[in-house]
Amino acid sequence: MTVDLGPRPLDGLRILDLTTVVMGPYASSILADMGADVIKLESPGGDILRQVGPSRSGEAGGMFLHANRGKRGIVLDLKSEEGRATALQLIADVDVLFYNLRPSAMERLGLSYEAVAAQNPAIIYVGAFGFGRDGRYADLPAYDDLIQGLAAIPALLAEAGDGTPRYVPVNIADRIVGLHAAIAILGAVHFRDRTGLGQRVDVPMFETMASMVLADHMAGLSYTPPLDAGGYRRLLTKERRPFRTADGHLCVVLYTDQHWRRFLEIAGRDDLTSDPRFVNHAARIKHADEIARELATILATRSTRAWQDVLGKADIPNAVMHTIESLMQDGHLEDVGFFIHSLHPSEGPVIEMAPPSRWSLSQPRASRPAPRLGEHTSEIAAELGNARREPNDVEHQPIRSF
Repeated sequence: MTVDLGPRPLDGLRILDLTTVVMGPYASSILADMGADVIKLESPGGDILRQVGPSRSGEAGGMFLHANRGKRGIVLDLKSEEGRATALQLIADVDVLFYNLRPSAMERLGLSYEAVAAQNPAIIYVGAFGFGRDGRYADLPAYDDLIQGLAAIPALLAEAGDGTPRYVPVNIADRIVGLHAAIAILGAVHFRDRTGLGQRVDVPMFETMASMVLADHMAGLSYTPPLDAGGYRRLLTKERRPFRTADGHLCVVLYTDQHWRRFLEIAGRDDLTSDPRFVNHAARIKHADEIARELATILATRSTRAWQDVLGKADIPNAVMHTIESLMQDGHLEDVGFFIHSLHPSEGPVIEMAPPSRWSLSQPRASRPAPRLGEHTSEIAAELGNARREPNDVEHQPIRSF
């Protein structure tokens, strides 16, 4: 059973999704929430993300559920002639082919852009993979950790921390590149709608993450000759962290001159208002470590609640430091209906996250739960005029409850 609560922005757009794990499925889940008919094509063994994290049935962990909701699932073996032929039938009837294999692997499967465009000249052929195809890394494997390392993220964390390189404990490269891929698909769709022309679009992970990191940290290296060795000092100070209070932690950002004047008055440290390190934003950036240590000393004198009360009244930016568990109990998220309780056909009661954006006319939403392996193979085959049951098809009716 699917949910129909009115029009969504991408209703009518059809995407054949060959992606697996996090990056690609995350991107296509955003488009599915917007109304695109996303057909998730899996091999007979299924997307490996199904195996990540606990699952009631063993079929789909939480990350898989969140990254694949709203999609229809089909099983095909693209290495077989029959599977490839069925894929080409699907390709003839979709707007977008989205993949995250290396381009050389797509060529070996007989699904290069040239082969696909011969079947559907207007198709938008989008690949999200490790490295631009013209560079020396083009054929190398790519995973989130590898791209974080290449994009200097562990080195930045080492400089800002105890000297130990670390990865960000979020699949940050996969998700940021996934967002870029979703945007690229929408841009290519708009171009095709205006011109009638399909095209190939590559979204390489390394280049995308390098552009994100360097936008913050190129700094003086943006000039010829360089003005400094790069790096944004406010982000790299070892003291940039949630501050310890008398009974916990608090996140505080004192950014403007006005913020600082108000804070020093509240803290009874008017003596620092004339300190040259505090006089303006440029001086505070230059002395970021010292400034942060002074702030840490002051904040340790009162409880978290006491600081929130006075900082809130002064309109000084602050926030609690959540854990994963407390984040899921956040009152604001409850107010806006961020969490949705639903039923999955194999997993039972589950908690989903609503799309974070709010639209006045065409609100994105999940129309169905993440598919079981091969759940819609017969349905999609019938749409192709091929009503025979595929060998890996599974008969299940999805259940949805809000």
